[in-house]
Formats: sequence, C-alpha cells, structure tokens
Amino acid sequence: MINQLSWKVGGQQGEGIESTGEIFAIALNRLGYYLYGYRHFSSRIKGGHTNNKIRVSTTEVRSISDDLDILVAFDQETIDLNYKELHSKGVILADSKFDPKKPEDSSASMYAVPFTEIATQLGTSLMKNMVAIGATSAVLDLDINVFEEVVREIFGRKGDQVVAKNMDAIKAGFDYMKENMDANVPTMELEKADGKKRMFMIGNDAIALGALAAGCRFMAAYPITPASDIMEYLIKKLPAVGGTVIQTEDEIAACTMTIGASYGGVRAITASSGPGLSLKMEAIGLAGITETPLVIVDTQRGGPSTGLPTKQEQSDLMAMIYGTHGEIPKIVMAPSTVEEAFYDTAEAFNLAEEYQCPVIVLSDLQLSLGKQTVEPLDVSKVEIRRGKLVTEELPEIENKGYFKRYEVTEDGISPRTIPGQKNGIHHVTGVEHAETGKPSESAANRIAQMDKRFRKVENIRFNTPVYKNAPHEDADLLIVGFNSTRGAIEEAMVRLENDGMKVNHAQIRLIHPFPTDEVLPLIRSAKKVIVVENNATGQLANIMKMNVGHAEKITKYVKYDGNPFLPHEVHSKCKELF
Repeated sequence: MINQLSWKVGGQQGEGIESTGEIFAIALNRLGYYLYGYRHFSSRIKGGHTNNKIRVSTTEVRSISDDLDILVAFDQETIDLNYKELHSKGVILADSKFDPKKPEDSSASMYAVPFTEIATQLGTSLMKNMVAIGATSAVLDLDINVFEEVVREIFGRKGDQVVAKNMDAIKAGFDYMKENMDANVPTMELEKADGKKRMFMIGNDAIALGALAAGCRFMAAYPITPASDIMEYLIKKLPAVGGTVIQTEDEIAACTMTIGASYGGVRAITASSGPGLSLKMEAIGLAGITETPLVIVDTQRGGPSTGLPTKQEQSDLMAMIYGTHGEIPKIVMAPSTVEEAFYDTAEAFNLAEEYQCPVIVLSDLQLSLGKQTVEPLDVSKVEIRRGKLVTEELPEIENKGYFKRYEVTEDGISPRTIPGQKNGIHHVTGVEHAETGKPSESAANRIAQMDKRFRKVENIRFNTPVYKNAPHEDADLLIVGFNSTRGAIEEAMVRLENDGMKVNHAQIRLIHPFPTDEVLPLIRSAKKVIVVENNATGQLANIMKMNVGHAEKITKYVKYDGNPFLPHEVHSKCKELF
C-alpha cells in the first residue's frame, strides 16, 4: 500500500478535463484523504493543452508533488508534455483513439485504453472521462461505488438514467483495466484514510466566504482571470443576505463604486489581478487621501500587460506597495494557505475600517485556483470591528460649522461619519484638505494631515504578520517566502533537516508595513537566508533588504516561467548554498 498518490489528467480544453479531475478528487476527499490540486490551462475558451494534477495523501499536503504516479492522456500532446514527471514505476493510461506512442526515454508502463470507444458503445463519447476514472480505479484497486454519490450530485438533475450510464462507464473502464493490466505492474492501492469530513475548495472561494462572514454586502468588479471566481461566488451568495454584486464596465468604475459604497457605511470589496490593479491605482489614492476604508483583492498572475493570464507569478509586490502616485498609508497582507485566505480576508475589513485606509489582500494564481482539502472553517473566530465609526448622536456644532472628519489626533485616526448623520456633515475631496474636509494648500496643514495619515499605520495590530517555523536558535539556513510557496518550502525544509541541516522557515503574511521586528531576529540567527518567489527580480528579497538590511546574507531564488515551485527545486537550490 502507498500513503500518497500523484495523478494527472490531460487533454484539450473543452474535453472535460476539469470535470474528470473534479469527480476523482471529490470522491477521494469524502473518503477522508487530503488533496492538493493544480490546473494548468490555456488562456482561451476552447482548445489548447490543459491538465489537472491532483495529489492524494493520508496526511496534509500543501504543494504539487515532484513526480507522477498515473498520467491519464486524452491526446498525444499530454504524453509528450508530461511524461517526464512519471517515475520509473508510473503508469500512462491513454485513449487508444489517438494511437498513443510512449517516448523512448520513458520507463513507465503505458496502456492504450479505448476510453472513447467504450463510452460511445454505452451511448455517448462524452463519457470517456468516466471510463478513464474507472480505469484509474482499477490501478488503485479502488471500489468504484465511492464515485456514485458524486456522479449523482453532478448528473442527477438529468435523471437517473444518465447517472446509471455514467456509473456503467466507470465500471466498464474498471473492468477493462482489470482484464488487461500486466501482472508485473504493481497495484497502487492507497492506505485507508481517516474518513473525516473536510472541505475541498479553492482559495478564491475562501476569500469570498471570508468577505461574506465579515459582513461584506457589496462587491463591484470586472471579470479577470484568475480573480473572477470571487465575484462569481458572491453573485450567488450576497443576494441571500441582502447584498449585491455589480459587474462594472471597467476596473476604474469597480474601484470607485466600492469606495462609494464604503463611504456610505457598507462593507464593500473589489477584486482583480495585476492589469486591473494598475487601472485602479488613481482610485486607491483617492481612498487614501479621503481616508475611506477600501478592501481590494489582487490575485497575481504572469505579467506584464496581458502576460500569462492563466499562469503562476508573484510580481505585484512593488506595485501594491508603491503603485499609487503620491504617498498614502496602506496595508498589504499575503495569506499563504486557503484557511488564512478566509480569516485574513475577514480581518481585512476590520483593518480597513479601523485604520481608514486601503487594505490589499494579495493572493496568487496557485493559491487562488489550486483546489485543496481544508479543515472546517470556524466562523465564530470572525469578529467585526468598525473602528472610529460614529454611531451615536452627535452634538450640534456651533455656528452650523462642519464636522471635523479629518481631525488631527494622536493616533492619526479621525472619527468617521456616514452620509445623513445629523451634525456629521463634512466636505470630501481628493485635494488636500483641512480638518473639516475643505480644500487647503497651507504648508502647515499639509504637514499636519500627511503626518496624521501615516501615524495610523505605525502600530498595525495583525495577529500573525509572519508565519514562523523556527526550531533553531542558530540556524544554518532561513527560507523565506510568501503566498503559495509555503507548501513547497515546508517539504523542502523536512528534506534539508533529514540531510543534517538546521533550517528555519518564515512565510511573510504582512507585506506592508513590513514586520521588521519579527523578521530581523530570524535573519540574525541564520548563517544564510534564501528568499523563494515567483518573479524575475526578487521583489520580496529587495523589500527585505530595504527594511532589515543584511543584504550580504540574503540570496534570492526566483522562478518566472509560469509554473509553481516544486519541493525538489527548493531543496536542490538550498543545498547549492552550502
């Protein structure tokens, strides 16, 4: 028996590759296995190679596996592009329809299985993915009945006959492989899972759910990969709690509408990716100078311009911190797991209202679209804090003056009212202003207001600005990352420890303001530091050098080919340092 399996299905976009992986993964998740899935897909509606790689384990996993046990191929391109991931005892299950050919340098076993032919005999070639699931089940010696509940949920609305036909297809694939599998090929039977119920979701759904739990009732957004799932989730869920989603004409409108809703007292969110955030920058500056709470999600992807819209990258850090013209306080957080994506998004609304500034929840494609097992989320942990929002009745102001919305205070945070509040009237403008909001170009006022705004974020209260796994007071190596690199780093760390090295790990969760006090001791206690990130210039490494120094210790390890890090890559690079 094996305690871990890596399975990949590939073909042309539009062939049902995603649904094949979905059915396979959901069934195993319900048996209690931990899963981590990552889709490679093209930036087109139909056609182009796509694959879905799913890792199954009896213990928690947070990254893609280095190698591959089973490759299900619906075309030759899938074999040619992915066969090198297969280990020597791996298995290729290929549709005989395209006359599959195994590369000469592959030592994996290959079976040409008549996926399409069997499916057609049963009624429609569309069921070839069900046949492939059945063939996989034979290799795993897995009871095909585990798929019935999932198949019924997906196809039940089409009637019992359709459900039965799909189960027949799974059984036919299973029977074919049992009859034709070489006895010398070892059965990859999985150890029994614990049977516990866990969620199986993508990071974008966790972000949307976190917003919902935080009391968000308005979203304005423009569709863009890989952030659109957030909007699509909230389109379904917000109306049920009295909220609404508006699909705007462009990214600028999305951001300004969100600012308007927030100014009106509603918790609001907008979400986009790099190109969209570029368009939002002027509006983000408006939120900064008017001190209007604003929550934004940036799901990073390959850039610049349209770049690699469906591929992994982490190259928006500098833009998120410094992209606006002029200087405003802002908060940039970077969850590293799906669970953190939920809780951090909920907390973003609190921070936005407490500090009255833009808060950016930074994600990346791997975290946002990678589907994985998640322990049950605890909504009771989500609290709602609205900061200095004035809800009580205000006293009448002498001479019918304006309310001091931008009052200079010791902590930099001024009392905030919403439109219609009696005696709370004030002026709001994007130009520099005095305490009542009226425009002012006075040098003394400018200094007072700028200083006030930046005082707000001098002491950010954020529970875990750095996730730390630092067992060593005197480490050989400190590995640093952010967002989705956490899983690959954690696995590499175990391997390095087994090699005899003393390794600490820090995953930065608060990018800005940078948590210098948390990071500096870790750097000082390590002989060497390596920063793992999916961009070309080492943006996080550069931010660290700016904030903590010790540039001579810090090495950057970058990857910008559109693919996530694999554990063995991080392990090998760290070994090279010694």
